[in-house]
Amino acid sequence: MGGTWFWRWRSNPLRRRDDIVEAWIVLAVWTVMALGGTAAGLAATHTADEVFARQRAERFPVRAVLLTDESQRTSAVRPSSGRSLGMARWKAPDGSVRTDWTLVDTGLRAGSRVVLWQNGHGTLVTAPPSAREAAVEAGVVGAFAGLALAGAVHAAGTLVRWRLDRRRVEAWGREWDLVGPQWGRRTI
Repeated sequence: MGGTWFWRWRSNPLRRRDDIVEAWIVLAVWTVMALGGTAAGLAATHTADEVFARQRAERFPVRAVLLTDESQRTSAVRPSSGRSLGMARWKAPDGSVRTDWTLVDTGLRAGSRVVLWQNGHGTLVTAPPSAREAAVEAGVVGAFAGLALAGAVHAAGTLVRWRLDRRRVEAWGREWDLVGPQWGRRTI
């Protein structure tokens, strides 16, 4: 079994130049898939982790007061989400008072205190992912990036090998056109 794996590398009178080219292509594809996919995955994970860390550093919670009564409202986002739009008031980092619509839990009454997230300019933003959530999300991003690169390289390698196979079939056809008619002759 071990000898059949590397048959393209061994000296063989039936081995064609295309067989050697295909062997190098397969080696290159697997190497790029393994090393390149790993490198792409690690780079994407690192980049995503930096983005999430920057979000955690730039966003901070602020206490706000709900100005609308959410006790009877149904969710404007998704009926089963348990959240709806409500008007809230909070203090921005520069000390100014701001009001805006934001997602709040349904069932809250006007005057309820809620925690919102804002950036350094006082604009409402989504809550940053926790360190654990960010690690999981960065890992998923990295895995998809690695798999995407590996898939693209595999597809390119498959396309090149398909072209080599087509070229071999055409060469066999030309050779058969030369040799085939001789098989019909009788020899005595």
